[in-house]
Amino acid sequence: MAASAIFILDLKGKVLICRNYMGSVDMSEIDHFMPIMMKREEEAELSPVVTRGSTHFLYIKHSNLYLVAITKKNTNAALVYSFLYKLVDVFTEYFKSLEEESIRDNFVTVYELMDEVMDFGLPQTTDSKILLEYITQQGHKLEVGAPRPPATVTNAVSWRSEGIKYRKNEVFMDVIESVNLLVSATGSVLRSEILGCIKLKVVLSGMPELRLGLNDKVLFEITGREKSKSVELEDVKFHQCVRLSRFENDRTISFIPPDGESELMSYRLNTTVKPLIWIESVIEKFSHSRVEIKVKARSQFKSRSTANNVSILVPVPSDADSPRFKTSTGNAKWVPEKSAVEWVIKSFPGGKEYMMRAHFGLPSVESDEKEAKRPITVKFEIPYFTVSGIQVRYLKIIEKSGYQALPWVRYITQSGDYQLRTN
Repeated sequence: MAASAIFILDLKGKVLICRNYMGSVDMSEIDHFMPIMMKREEEAELSPVVTRGSTHFLYIKHSNLYLVAITKKNTNAALVYSFLYKLVDVFTEYFKSLEEESIRDNFVTVYELMDEVMDFGLPQTTDSKILLEYITQQGHKLEVGAPRPPATVTNAVSWRSEGIKYRKNEVFMDVIESVNLLVSATGSVLRSEILGCIKLKVVLSGMPELRLGLNDKVLFEITGREKSKSVELEDVKFHQCVRLSRFENDRTISFIPPDGESELMSYRLNTTVKPLIWIESVIEKFSHSRVEIKVKARSQFKSRSTANNVSILVPVPSDADSPRFKTSTGNAKWVPEKSAVEWVIKSFPGGKEYMMRAHFGLPSVESDEKEAKRPITVKFEIPYFTVSGIQVRYLKIIEKSGYQALPWVRYITQSGDYQLRTN
């Protein structure tokens, strides 16, 4: 059992939509939720679970809405939160944006969806592609006869409809890695990790089976190829279409893919990452006079790769004014709402080094408040490159009709939470 009831509230705590799935809780319990929340906000004691007596409120906030699940049992909290976030995805797929107005304008559809996504407190179908097949926002002609659920709901392959046809059969695969990095003011790496995902865009007819092979370290050890270049994946999470038993046996990722766009898998590598873009900075503050900033950016990847749309955000005092810049490449601009200089380099090849200098004036009367030192943040995207070295060894497409299909694979490395502290 996951939840007894689900509520959607506005920011004032007014109930917009509610659904009682089990009848085991008093629906008026929700009236206590917002007063408890306001009290906790005042006391700075916010937590993801609010409890009143034997009633537990598990909630998420999205835009100007609260989605709240109520239970009196010792339920699986992770399952409830996963369901609530999935519910947000479903509503967003239907209404493009999920906010109070879209709920009010589409309350009939919202109730229909809530009847389908959960039954007797247990999550059911939460795949928006399947729900869109039989819960529509358009009228339809009623067919006389015994009602039947759509095949995708009862089918073993519920995430893909039968009878899909395309003139040209293709699969587009994106291997995307985000680099999270924190570097101290002395230049030592304090934290680094790689968060990766493999995204698919499937344009295939029929019910094809795909087999994906990666340079997975565990697979290479099983097959006696330890010396080959391999990657040890951690925290791997698969889409429901992947046959987990097959993966556990021989590390083959075998699946019948959903139609259209989906995320096949995600993974993490908790490893020491060499900073792809290294920043050295000198920020000199002369009291009641000026601030001088010198920034050197160096790309620490191979010259055959290029980082695109590099943005380097350098913090400056909030009371600085009269900015002047000089760059060896790219453009620098003053961003007053962020109290920072943004240095943008459209194309940053590997093995290159660039400089930026900035000059700011300071008021003659200095504020008594001491500003906290903020880090330099960097954003970038490097196509055709993965920092972990993960590779798609093969992508096979098997379909009983035997048609020819084209697989396309693209690699992208981008910045995640990428920060370098300053002196």
